[in-house]
Amino acid sequence: MRLEMFDPAPIGVVFTQGPEHRLAYTNTVYRRTFGDRPLGQPLRRTFPDLKQSGYFDIFDRVLATGKAEVLTAVPVDLGFPDSAEGGTRYFTFSISRATMSDGSLGVLGVVMETTEQVTAAQRIRVLSEERRRALLRYRSLVRAGSEMVWVTGPEGGVTEPSPGWQRVTGQSWQEFRGDGWIDAVHPDDRAALIKEWNRALHEVQQRFTHTYRLRLATGGYRHFAVNAAPVRDGNTVIEWMGTCRDVEQEWQDARREELLARATAVTADAAQPNEMLAALTAVIVPDLADSCAMYLLPQALHRTPGTALTAERVAAVTHEGRSGLPPHHAEHLEPDSPLTRTVDRRRPVHAVFPPDSPPPDLAPSGTEPWLAPDANSVILLPVVVDGVTAALVVASANGDRPPLGQPEVSLLQTLMERAHTPLNNALEYQRIRQVALALQHSLLTEPPDVPGLSITVRYRPSTSAAEIGGDWYDSFVLRDGATVLTVGDVAGHDLPAAVTMSQLRNMLRGLALDREEPTGEILRRLDVSLQTLYLECTATCVLARVERPTSGRFQLHYSVAGHPPPLLVEADGTARFLDGGRSPMLGLLPHPAHSSAVEPLPPGSTLLLYTDGLVERREESLTDGLERLRRHASAAARRPLESFCDELLARLLTPTDDDDTALVALRLPAFHQ
Repeated sequence: MRLEMFDPAPIGVVFTQGPEHRLAYTNTVYRRTFGDRPLGQPLRRTFPDLKQSGYFDIFDRVLATGKAEVLTAVPVDLGFPDSAEGGTRYFTFSISRATMSDGSLGVLGVVMETTEQVTAAQRIRVLSEERRRALLRYRSLVRAGSEMVWVTGPEGGVTEPSPGWQRVTGQSWQEFRGDGWIDAVHPDDRAALIKEWNRALHEVQQRFTHTYRLRLATGGYRHFAVNAAPVRDGNTVIEWMGTCRDVEQEWQDARREELLARATAVTADAAQPNEMLAALTAVIVPDLADSCAMYLLPQALHRTPGTALTAERVAAVTHEGRSGLPPHHAEHLEPDSPLTRTVDRRRPVHAVFPPDSPPPDLAPSGTEPWLAPDANSVILLPVVVDGVTAALVVASANGDRPPLGQPEVSLLQTLMERAHTPLNNALEYQRIRQVALALQHSLLTEPPDVPGLSITVRYRPSTSAAEIGGDWYDSFVLRDGATVLTVGDVAGHDLPAAVTMSQLRNMLRGLALDREEPTGEILRRLDVSLQTLYLECTATCVLARVERPTSGRFQLHYSVAGHPPPLLVEADGTARFLDGGRSPMLGLLPHPAHSSAVEPLPPGSTLLLYTDGLVERREESLTDGLERLRRHASAAARRPLESFCDELLARLLTPTDDDDTALVALRLPAFHQ
């Protein structure tokens, strides 16, 4: 055999001689594959880096038996000349015994590399196994997963059944397939979902996500999040695969946080209860309910449970396109009204019912229609502050909207906590105002009965619920027979001002009774007492002493401390202010001095002392107010004294007056007796 004939062969050829298998020949392909191994050396020594030593035993068997052997796609691990790191390659060997021309025996080996084929086959096996496992996992996920798994064609349209979808929605495969799944989506969510889904199909988005409501097999709707992606074969979309996951609780939590954030924003500048409630109503509708009305309860502190209730509706909002109740309306509620019962029980009422069929205890006959005609559920929520129901919320879902449930009750309660501070302030103010008014009324004593003189007093509290005045009046007779008249006003509009007013009034009465001295001196002592006992307190006052000297004509001794001047109206209607005896207000100067003045009182004349609430107006000078008083007093001069006072109050006070008014009027007889 001439070995040179194998030199151009496209496969590797090797020949060994003798029982030691000395390397006698290798062709070009063999050397390029395994390296230029030295000839004449035993095979085992020539390949010291071969890890599979069992291959040498094959040469022994073939040489000994003459039976050829073939190895197919076997691994060979050694240092290959074209790879610095070596590694494993795969070869097919054909090994047979051969006789040389000189009659010596040897072994001829033919080698062909099959690494690429083996690697490809292994890759195919791995992919096949991965696909088999993926299919098993997918089937298991579809059968038992908590998420619904679905498959559509490349243009949309469901192509495979989904046990999860059927379990949740109750749709059969016939109802679900194609575009039938859309029927299970909430009607209000369909348009937006179809639009976004078609866009994803058209643009072949890498990922499609959306949240919508699905109708449940058990009734009602829950929010689900869809997450889908296209399945590609190269650049071609062959189908879409997605999941639907129940995210109702996540949606509720997100909605809760969003509504609370909005409530915080819209109520940031609302300090009054009615403003706060109106702002919260705009948050509740339409995100939480279709209709919502807010009621303030002005009788909260002094109303007896089980009696009729007057509720002031301060806000009423209804979802766009629906008619609702007008806001800002005082509503009289009978004791059997569900609203009244809710206020008395101080617990929420939650009811779900067929549209337009509320239970009788929610809508008794003869009541005002506070519930929408097509309502399907309602929440009556009393807002309890410090043990008192200060406000009431009425919220309802109407028509096809899912009924309000316990999550909405909880969220409403949390939202209404925003109103607790202003409602608590309002209740606290009501308590303070009640105390102050009780204190004021305790001081509104009847004037003394003085022979020959007529005395009339009037007191009108502020029309503003935010004001508590420090005005007072008083009249009494001294031991010497003189009649004292006084009016005053302590700075401030709160309970401390009212308390200080009562103490100052009583102190002035004691000082006037203590000594027979000029009115200016009495005010001086009152001023010193005020600055000693009530730091940083100021007050205005008029102190008048009417006496009849032996000559028979009445005289007025008076002092004015920072107060509007007394008005003297003669019988013929001539009216003028008395400008004498003026000095600064009480509590202003550290070393006070108050002057006195004397004025004769003509027969039939009327002396009027009053507080500034009678003459002061916003954005108007005091001069204008005094002139208005003088003019009306002149016109009413001939009226009886009671009518004279009532006429002044009717002409001079307005519905928006925000200050108390007190006045004392004294009229002399027409002829001296």
